[in-house]
Amino acid sequence: MTLKQDFPPLPEALPAPVVDNHCHMDIVRDGHEALEPAEALALAGSVGVTRIVQIGCDLPSARWAVEAARTHDNVIAGVALHPNDAPLHQDLDAAIAEIEALAMAHDKVRVIGETGLDFFRTGDDGRAAQQESFRRHIDLAIRLDKTLQIHDRDAHDAVLEVLDQEGTPDRWVMHCFSGDADFAKRCLDRGAYLSFSGTVTFGNAGDLRDALAITPKDRILVETDAPFLTPTPHRGKTNSAYLIPVTMRAMAAVRGVDLEELCLQVNANTEAAFGGTW
Repeated sequence: MTLKQDFPPLPEALPAPVVDNHCHMDIVRDGHEALEPAEALALAGSVGVTRIVQIGCDLPSARWAVEAARTHDNVIAGVALHPNDAPLHQDLDAAIAEIEALAMAHDKVRVIGETGLDFFRTGDDGRAAQQESFRRHIDLAIRLDKTLQIHDRDAHDAVLEVLDQEGTPDRWVMHCFSGDADFAKRCLDRGAYLSFSGTVTFGNAGDLRDALAITPKDRILVETDAPFLTPTPHRGKTNSAYLIPVTMRAMAAVRGVDLEELCLQVNANTEAAFGGTW
């Protein structure tokens, strides 16, 4: 299959299937090419990435995610207001109400996320809205028995403080885990799954590799966050679910384990984290 110029070549296929548990097939990076969803899914499947969790992060993309899950057998959906989106809503109640309706629209909507806190892009004036939105999403995940998927950027302590106050659902994921080994332990003590992305391949990500090394094998997930966070050596190109094998091989090296063994474990972990097969 011929790939567009913006995309890296297909990697060697994985020896066993895995799931990309956080992907944005609807997002097109400024000035970059895009893949059609069917093309992205076919490319991913050709290298062993057989299922995808499509994540909505505002109302339009949440609606898109639900439709993608309805359309494609190997896709489930997550719906939420991204923490950077939450302060933009003058009527947060109405926006959360629509997220709740979307969460109940189909049984393949299994995720409330990505929600959380982002102190990198949102300043002090927007943080109260972020916190309120995060609390409301936690409540949704608990009431609706959905998996909570958390975005945390430069807000480690604040995220855990809110979770300690509100409680956690039975299943919750730290999306694109970005902390060190100490923060990993604090999340794991509260029952988290830790999801590792292409950032684990970056040269300056030693702390992140330390976190991966100490994470119990039954708590590890993998994701792309595509079209962002393209793994080394393809940084600068557009990310897609078919690049999961690059990240998985790096993760196996960090763990010192057989790649097939890690694939089988991550696949089982993903089903446990997201409520079974699909």
